[in-house]
Amino acid sequence: MSAEENKAVVRRFYEELWNARRMETADEIFAEECVTHQLQSGAEVTTAGRSPAALKRHVAEWLEGFPDLRFEVEQMIAEGTEVLSRSVMRGTHAGRWMGVAASHREVSIRMMVVHRIEGGKIVEDWVLVESLGFLQQLGLVPPTVEILSKAAK
Repeated sequence: MSAEENKAVVRRFYEELWNARRMETADEIFAEECVTHQLQSGAEVTTAGRSPAALKRHVAEWLEGFPDLRFEVEQMIAEGTEVLSRSVMRGTHAGRWMGVAASHREVSIRMMVVHRIEGGKIVEDWVLVESLGFLQQLGLVPPTVEILSKAAK
C-alpha cells in the first residue's frame, strides 16, 4: 500500500472510530493480532495484544468517562508501512473513568502514535500520551510547579 493509503487507514481510526463512534470500524482497520506498545516516561514499555474487540471495549471505556471526547489530528507523516500522528484528544470528564468519579473538568491530552499497517489493517502501534498533564488536569496530581517546589526543599 502507498503512504497515502496507509494514512487513510489512520484517518479512519481517528475520524470514524473515535470521533464518529462507529465501532464497526475497528473490525475493518485493526488486525485480530494487533500489538500495542504503551510508552510512558520513566517506565518500561508495556506491550499487549489489542484485537478489534479489545479496542472497541477501550473506546467505550473512554467514552463512558468522556462522552464528548474528540480527536484533532495536527500532523500525520507516513513512510513505508508506518504512519506517525500527532494529535490532541479533548473532552469533559463527565462520567466514571478508570474508577475515578466525574470531575466535570475539560481536558486536553496531547499524544503521538506510530501505527504500522499491513494489508490495509493496523497490525502494531506505539502510543505516547501526555499522562502527567492529563492527570493534573483531572486534579489527581499536583501542578508541576508544586511538585518541583516540594522536591527542592
